[in-house]
Amino acid sequence: MERDFYVLAYDIASDSRRARVARLMESLGDRVQGSVFEAYLTPAELDKLVKRALKILDKEEDSLRVYSICAGCKEKIKMHGISKAAVPPGVKII
Repeated sequence: MERDFYVLAYDIASDSRRARVARLMESLGDRVQGSVFEAYLTPAELDKLVKRALKILDKEEDSLRVYSICAGCKEKIKMHGISKAAVPPGVKII
């Protein structure tokens, strides 16, 4: 099944809500910054993830951003310092 590359970022006011969303994101993606994740997801996985996150978020205090990154744009990502890119599913790095 085809998976697209996404960057997911959140800003959550409550420690408990933030921890719950972090666990949710960690279940499907890789944490690349404190509240920023990269993930390869199918449309169904993305929809399920967002729906679950929205049940946790307080729409008056919190935000979630989902950026779809095309293959050509992904190739242009520049990383500096201690960073690593998320690995596509099924790819093993030896």
